Amino acid sequence: MADFKNIKLIIEYDGTGYHGWQHQPRHISIQQAIKEKIEIIAKKKINLIGASRTDAGVHAIAQAANFRTRSRMNEGEWQRALNSLLPPDIVIKKVDIVPPDFHARFSAKGKIYKYLILNQPVPSALYRNHAWHIPYPLKVNEMRKAAKSLIGRHDFSSFRASSCSADNPVRTIKKLTITKKNGFIKFIIEADAFLHHMVRNIVGTLVEVGIGKLPPDAIKTILRARDRKKAGRTAPPQGLFLVKVIYK
Repeated sequence: MADFKNIKLIIEYDGTGYHGWQHQPRHISIQQAIKEKIEIIAKKKINLIGASRTDAGVHAIAQAANFRTRSRMNEGEWQRALNSLLPPDIVIKKVDIVPPDFHARFSAKGKIYKYLILNQPVPSALYRNHAWHIPYPLKVNEMRKAAKSLIGRHDFSSFRASSCSADNPVRTIKKLTITKKNGFIKFIIEADAFLHHMVRNIVGTLVEVGIGKLPPDAIKTILRARDRKKAGRTAPPQGLFLVKVIYK
């Protein structure tokens, strides 16, 4: 395969109109939409590997993916060609030719996600697909206290989806910040890896702290329980953004 190039894409997308990243036979996915355009350009079938299998309605600021091709096109030519064919809610932000052993998923050392809540009485027409609208007040300082218990290496079984297929539920959260500005509450979570629905389940549980349903120290008990039923609700998908995939 010496004549193959390994092409890395950095992709921004609005996930509103798609059934997630992963290809599905009866639904349109981000992966399928991009793969089809690559194959039109390359005139060959390709395998497009994504770093993160984002759910339906979830967005990305910088999803990473890679594919191999014999095409002689350079990075700029690939970027221009793909962006000319893709719909406006998917944009290729960057193209790189990377070493043959690069794998968008398995080479990743960490990921950063953002979750956005619009915390005001009136909903927003513009942000209806990009934030979770919560009309009642949230105690952000209480949520911050609770979030401290999630930082570090833990078994996150209480925050994984029942459909999660990961063999090991242990993950390391390196950073978890909560800020409030102009009616928006923003969560930034960085970890070595994430379980299915992990960010959305964490946010949903912290919201229950914010409304006073759970005390901040309940998070420690929930972690120890290793039981999804002990944690809070799953936050809706539209507030979630994949911000960055971290590589060496």
